[in-house]
Amino acid sequence: MTALPAPALPDWIERLLVPGTRRSLLQIPGQLVHVMETGPADGPVVLCVHGNPTWGFLYRKVAAELEGSGYRVVMPDLVGFGFSSKPASFGEHTLRKHVDWMGAIVDALDLHDVVVVVQDWGGAIGVGAFLDRPDRLAGIVALNTVLGPPREGFRPTLFHRVAHSAFGDVLFRTIGFPQANLAIAQGDRRSIAGDVRRAYSWPLRGRKRNIAPLATARMVPDSLDHPSVPLLREIQAFVEAFDGSAGIVWGDKDPVLGKLKRRISRWLPQAEVTSTNGGHFLQEEVPAEIAASIRTVRG
Repeated sequence: MTALPAPALPDWIERLLVPGTRRSLLQIPGQLVHVMETGPADGPVVLCVHGNPTWGFLYRKVAAELEGSGYRVVMPDLVGFGFSSKPASFGEHTLRKHVDWMGAIVDALDLHDVVVVVQDWGGAIGVGAFLDRPDRLAGIVALNTVLGPPREGFRPTLFHRVAHSAFGDVLFRTIGFPQANLAIAQGDRRSIAGDVRRAYSWPLRGRKRNIAPLATARMVPDSLDHPSVPLLREIQAFVEAFDGSAGIVWGDKDPVLGKLKRRISRWLPQAEVTSTNGGHFLQEEVPAEIAASIRTVRG
């Protein structure tokens, strides 16, 4: 593993992190990945994978709830987000590439006996990384995520219809949507405000840095002919065959993925389901419930 010092963060972001958070830049093929960790370096692994348009910062409250547990909590930034590399081409952002990059992170950090905690695109990307490493996966905690393709006859959400339209470039690249407006997806809009709101937008400021939110929104299928669908089908089959420990914590106030709870629970019938009044970014609203599920699954 090649690890480099991480770039300095503004003081106002540092103050929001768990004290003693370790940060590094991890060299994987073709990219640099920003990784944050808390807990002992030799502890049982909890790998927390975010989605669009956030970064590992999203899990800081969950990591704080797990302080003293003895777990090694690993919070990487997806390529294109946070302080990881930001490819300049939309073509770099495919589901297959993100799955391969996450697999490279697992390999580079030599992670075994992993409980993976996933939200938004982090579900397909985080679980997908274990398709070729099933012996390394000990458990899954699913949080308002997608773990398979859409149903036959589905209609894309307004958010994703806009992303696939010509207007998407203006909305995402010029106005800075959705990272500047995350609170609208919350059960409690006060949960993302002030410096917390600013911390999500800051790494994506400017058109040279903000390709990933639109590119990964366009990774979401707008039809069953979309290039993401075959790999999503593989991931669904893997999840349905998974017989390890699992948990589901769901934000029922999520306007994006809130209705998928039943579908995910059918695919992970062994999972204890915790329903909450959280929204899409429920790590900001119900970190204690998420930590409790991790403890149950991690053991």
